[in-house]
Amino acid sequence: MRLRSGVLAAGCLLLQALGVAIFLRGFFPLAVRARPRGGPRGESPPEPAPPGPGTVSNWTKIPPPLFKKVVIVLIDALRDDFVFGSKGKQFMPYTTQVIEKGTSYSFIAEAKPPTVTMPRIKALMTGSIPGFIDVVVNLNSPALLDDNLIWQAKTAGKRIIFYGDDTWVKLFPKHFVEYDGTTSFFVSDFTEVDDNVTRHLDRVLKREDWDLLILHYLGLDHIGHVTGPNSPLVGPKLREMDNILKKIHISLLSKEGEASLPSLLVVCGDHGMSETGSHGGSSEGEVHTPLLFISSAFEKRSGPLTQPELVQQTDLASTLAVGLGLPISRNSVGNLILPVVGGKTMREQLRFLHLNGFQLSRLLEENTPAYEKDPGYEQFKIAEKSHGNWIKLYLEGNNSEILMNLGKKVLKQYLEALKTLSSSLSKQVAQYDMYSMMVGTVIIMEVLLLLLLSVPKALSSRAEFEVPLSPSLFSLLFYLMCLVLCAVHVIVCTSAESLCYFCSMSWLTALGVMMLISALMCGILSAIGKILENSRLPVKNPVVSSSSWSEVDVLMLAGTIGHVLSLGASSFIEEEHQTWYFLINTLCLALCQELCRNHFLLKECDPQHGTSLKQNFDGIREASDCKNIDVPASGNSKLDKVASSAEFIKGSDKWLSLASPWIILICCRLLRSLNRTGVQWAHRPDFGHWLTSSEHKSELSFLAAVSLVMIFFLVQRRCSLVSKIAMALGLLGVYSYRAAIGNVVFPWQHDSKDISKGITEARFVFVFVLGIVFTGTKDLLKSQVISADSSVKSTGLWEVYSGLVLLAALLFRPHNLPVLVFCLLIQTMMTKYIWRPLKFDAAQITIMHYWFGQAFFYFQGNSNGIATVDVSAGFVGLESYVEIPAIFLTAFATYAGPLLWAIHLLCYLSSEVSRFCSRALEGQQGMKLSGNCLMEALASRENVLKHRNFSI
Repeated sequence: MRLRSGVLAAGCLLLQALGVAIFLRGFFPLAVRARPRGGPRGESPPEPAPPGPGTVSNWTKIPPPLFKKVVIVLIDALRDDFVFGSKGKQFMPYTTQVIEKGTSYSFIAEAKPPTVTMPRIKALMTGSIPGFIDVVVNLNSPALLDDNLIWQAKTAGKRIIFYGDDTWVKLFPKHFVEYDGTTSFFVSDFTEVDDNVTRHLDRVLKREDWDLLILHYLGLDHIGHVTGPNSPLVGPKLREMDNILKKIHISLLSKEGEASLPSLLVVCGDHGMSETGSHGGSSEGEVHTPLLFISSAFEKRSGPLTQPELVQQTDLASTLAVGLGLPISRNSVGNLILPVVGGKTMREQLRFLHLNGFQLSRLLEENTPAYEKDPGYEQFKIAEKSHGNWIKLYLEGNNSEILMNLGKKVLKQYLEALKTLSSSLSKQVAQYDMYSMMVGTVIIMEVLLLLLLSVPKALSSRAEFEVPLSPSLFSLLFYLMCLVLCAVHVIVCTSAESLCYFCSMSWLTALGVMMLISALMCGILSAIGKILENSRLPVKNPVVSSSSWSEVDVLMLAGTIGHVLSLGASSFIEEEHQTWYFLINTLCLALCQELCRNHFLLKECDPQHGTSLKQNFDGIREASDCKNIDVPASGNSKLDKVASSAEFIKGSDKWLSLASPWIILICCRLLRSLNRTGVQWAHRPDFGHWLTSSEHKSELSFLAAVSLVMIFFLVQRRCSLVSKIAMALGLLGVYSYRAAIGNVVFPWQHDSKDISKGITEARFVFVFVLGIVFTGTKDLLKSQVISADSSVKSTGLWEVYSGLVLLAALLFRPHNLPVLVFCLLIQTMMTKYIWRPLKFDAAQITIMHYWFGQAFFYFQGNSNGIATVDVSAGFVGLESYVEIPAIFLTAFATYAGPLLWAIHLLCYLSSEVSRFCSRALEGQQGMKLSGNCLMEALASRENVLKHRNFSI
């Protein structure tokens, strides 16, 4: 079956999408879930029945609340060292005093990745562990349908008030009697986003018509995103939070004399922040947050301050449920934080732990078939039995020391059982559907191999490919493979202990997927057989047709395949930048060898003959290409490269060409020192951290100015006069924007005290970006509609490329502007001194662009973790949060490196077509060749090669 390359590519794309969808369905594990929420609040289990007939406990209901009012102050991106470290002592004196000498308990809460706001709120309120799929819905949070603390409180008649991040309003609609949400994504706002919360405090704290008050402050998180954790803005923000906590605490204490129950103030963070100010990963600064319980019900601290105990962030939901007298959320995997209820009697403490253990064991039963063999379940049953014995002694009125010692023993058994149960349930979140992942991987790899086999035919002048599917569908091999795969499917689905998505499909759908896999495999085998068969056929003209792979070709093939195989290991994914750094460095060395080979090979050949021969045949081939006449691929043989050496060696840029790979190597080494990325060494200091410190603002300003000037000179060479002026003014606006927000300073400025959001300066640059892109788009449309001039198309593509370079310069942080400079410099050097002299074909140049694009993704400081995404780039020039522009700007700033290299590839290929066609048309005016003459000239080419003893 013969297909056009476009049809083949579209079909492969659809199959790849199918394979990726099946793989991702197995890769993102399903969270542990209990029965659906709804109906009544759920019956509370009674106390364990004492052994023996006739003895029954009288505690069968949920215990009453321990606190009358609860205030939760959630400070976004609050790291543990901001409270327990030196910054806490310096900027949060009241909070530090309460921790050291007040009635409080302090802990370090560990948050599980992904450390972004919406999944963390879910963990705090449900006690469950959200998956990475929640990162996708973090931008538009749907209503939370799982059982959670807020729903339980509303069902129990609690009155809840909320002020802060509007993510809460989206997750819990119609749950708050009063609320005021603020936009969380406008990270340029440091003050108003918190003032909108604080302005309600004085009025609310005087009222008595609420039971639960939740405050979510975003200013600290925004400061981290824009300026980092070491910014001078962090200290004043922590002092502001300290004053707010002082006001709330004093107000709660003043009203406790009138109440029968004490109040509780909870201070926590949803996540921390990395050393660059971002979050989403698993570094210590991102996952460790402070957790403070402040109440007059606790004993006043005495003695030296100890290191806070490490607890899980999911433990807060269970603890608050007990404190408010509510059922523990059905999906919670958290444990009760015992010191919070440590002031109660032994019977009450055991009752709280039994409720927690019963809920965890019930969740384990509903998610694990062999739950009875789980160690945590066995420990819980033992503790429950011991608890029954303790109740029997208690009801008998035994108040001896034996009862107290037995109570402590049961307490310890419960804590060990809770820890084991929680660990067993948490591990289920990380269980992947391996069968679905393997099916998706097989489809992806088969389509990829089919594309690799089709590349030589698909890139030919006819752009057609013979797909050997028709005979394969009627072959015995196809039916045997279908039978074997169906047998494997039956075995896996009948023996799997856990639920598999692919096994849950209908048998007809599964059979269709098996037939697809078998058909692709048979097609691949047929294609390989045809290639081997053609390779054995005798060659009529071995001189013309002979070609062999160079070291560069082998390196690019082996490097691409090796990189794909390396993604099978998580450590290689975490440190993928090391793979790309190694590949581009090795590529530079291979290119250096290729350049030297051309230089020395020229001395052994006849340069004059090679030059004249190449010029004659190049003129024929270029003219035929411009007229869409099919020319055999043998023209791209070693003859061209050897003959082109004369042109290469006579140029005045010979030494620059020989030195260009080494210059590129030096540039790459400098870029590696600018930003450290990955996981293992990301915490190590780099040149970027040195530049962004407040002590080196003058050095950063000088580097940014020089970089912007170099960007102009590297980009403007192919732009029109109007675009050159727009580019110069736009780059000046970029520096003005960075000076307005305080990143850099002008030479006449001594300090950047007047800091603004830079809205006017950024929009000034946007105008020039749109102008340059519009000019390029106009030229592209002109080349397609009015005149089919390849030079006009090339100019239009370069204009669009220049506009995107200006946009990247605006969105990049000042210390990253050298990345953009080196990107343009390497592209210029490779175009002029490597690709053109060595006559690389389109496939080779495409792979090189792909390699360097991936490397520059990591040179920017990016990684495969979402913690390195610069969210602040999405709000450049915006006064408020607008979803589509913010997403576009953030995505462009993140993937600017690969995108600029991809667009440069289009510009280069288009300019080469324009250059070749112009040369061919000039030669055609002198030769006056018709179509027949072209074929005769090609025939004479073979005759000349036969009679010339020219060694290739």
